[in-house]
Amino acid sequence: MTQPPAGPVRLRAEWLVPVASPPVSDGALLIGADGRIAACGPASAVPLPPGVPGVDLGRAALIPGLVNAHTHLELTGLAGRVLEEDFSRWIRGVRELKAGLGAEWFAGAARQGVRDAFQAGITMVLDTGDSGAVLPALVEMGGAGVVFQEVFGPDPSSCHDSLTALEARLDTLAGLASDRVRLGVSPHAPYTVSGPLYHATAALARRRGLPCAVHLAESAAETALVTRHEGPFAAAWAGRGIPPLAAHDDSGPEARRSPVAWLDAHGVLGPDTLCIHVVQADDEDLATLAARGAAVAHCPLSNRRHGHGAARPKAMVAAGIRLGLGTDSVVSVDRLDLFAEMRAARTLLGSTAAEVLALATRGGAALAGLPGRLGTLETGVWGDVVAVDLPESSAPGAPEEWIVASALAAVRATWASGRPVYRRSDAA
Repeated sequence: MTQPPAGPVRLRAEWLVPVASPPVSDGALLIGADGRIAACGPASAVPLPPGVPGVDLGRAALIPGLVNAHTHLELTGLAGRVLEEDFSRWIRGVRELKAGLGAEWFAGAARQGVRDAFQAGITMVLDTGDSGAVLPALVEMGGAGVVFQEVFGPDPSSCHDSLTALEARLDTLAGLASDRVRLGVSPHAPYTVSGPLYHATAALARRRGLPCAVHLAESAAETALVTRHEGPFAAAWAGRGIPPLAAHDDSGPEARRSPVAWLDAHGVLGPDTLCIHVVQADDEDLATLAARGAAVAHCPLSNRRHGHGAARPKAMVAAGIRLGLGTDSVVSVDRLDLFAEMRAARTLLGSTAAEVLALATRGGAALAGLPGRLGTLETGVWGDVVAVDLPESSAPGAPEEWIVASALAAVRATWASGRPVYRRSDAA
């Protein structure tokens, strides 16, 4: 796919919402030929150089491209295909479904996932998957983010083979990364990764300078496996002859065994670790995450769909944990709707619309290790911009309120590094 040309282009709208600074009425921004914002502020102060196209979006708000802090774009097209209510059976169903798909299918799914993200106003994703299809799709189509290559292996005896396969895949993908798309690693979850493999993968990530993402403290079944070796995951392990987690290390029977504590004991948690979900976590767990500098991808609608309960984002913020908002895969939530996630997170946080919009933009960009380059609208950052239609008649108020209340259909157009990557069919 050939990308459309980058800017220069000047965009003007009724509201400019930079996120890093207060909203500007009758605002505009100028994106240069290098794809970065060259000027931003009141329309009267943003020039329209000769030969540069000007786009007047009228009653709309210009916001930074949204950052989806947790996706599985390689699963695009599988919405509604796994309907199990029990989480352990649901996980098994997804794995079995993926096993019947090939590289070409995943490549097509990844490209469609990037297109769907652009249509939803998302220009950056923190994506996990094992097919290797998402990183080249993002680079090819002009998106941004971090692609975490998954590794699996619950049996300690398979650690060497799993790590060898991971290193080979990383060697292949490393040459495809760009200044907008980073490579990372993801030892999947405590119910699919052994203690030795967690330790070895974390060490590998640090040697290579790669960020790490883990599904952590997501479900009661995961907690039962780690703390007591009980429940459906434990039964599945026993059926495969896999030893319980207590036999994977020498931490001793008196060691605290929450999923967070267990990963910490294996050296997984650190400033470059993104912990996904974190629903089953008490105050001591949150204190551990904060002390290690780890971040959390909060996925409120996925947590609700699977019956995991509500995470504690307010307590996470109070503890000093960095937070972003994610949707999870479409197998969990049907569509990539960060506006709906913002509304759900706002209820749990008790926060303002401006605060949850910041989580879905600059907060996510910080988790990706790209602060100052994405997630805001200011001079020097990449020109990732979304035009969101505002209601024709509404009570006076902050534009962030209207934005967070928006349906997906309100996204009129999206630019990624100054390139037009989505325009709604009825938009002028």
